[in-house]
Amino acid sequence: MTTLTHFDAHGQAHMVDVAAKAHTHRTAVATGRIDMLAATLAVIESGNAKKGDVLGIARIAGIQAAKKTSDLVPLCHPLALTRVAVEFATLAEPPSVQCTATVETVGPTGVEMEALCAVQVALLTIYDMCKAVDRGMVMQGVRVVEKHGGKSGSFVAP
Repeated sequence: MTTLTHFDAHGQAHMVDVAAKAHTHRTAVATGRIDMLAATLAVIESGNAKKGDVLGIARIAGIQAAKKTSDLVPLCHPLALTRVAVEFATLAEPPSVQCTATVETVGPTGVEMEALCAVQVALLTIYDMCKAVDRGMVMQGVRVVEKHGGKSGSFVAP
């Protein structure tokens, strides 16, 4: 295992210097889901939620979150993202919404944090929009499933 890169020789937290790293095309895909009551999923699928189009608004929230990751995670670099895609799939068993975010850039550092942030905020938005009918929703399984580009190469989750 390599050392943690966000700490200097004295154990102090710092932002990693990426100035000498090559600018390459980098992609990350993250996923996660929110489990809910079947009745809540029916409201989402029908498009009749009181607050509006749940998945449409959650998609925009996820995109915004990817763009604002460096404002939320202290040691992340602000990145010029070239693509953010947030997609949803509804699942009957267990009743849930699966979110997948794909983020891309051409730069000196990866976009895993941006993809993870997009998924988390999209799922939080679903919770926020549906909490009036289901406070027991559970977000789970948020993880990076794929990453490409940079010196470390590709990662695909087993």
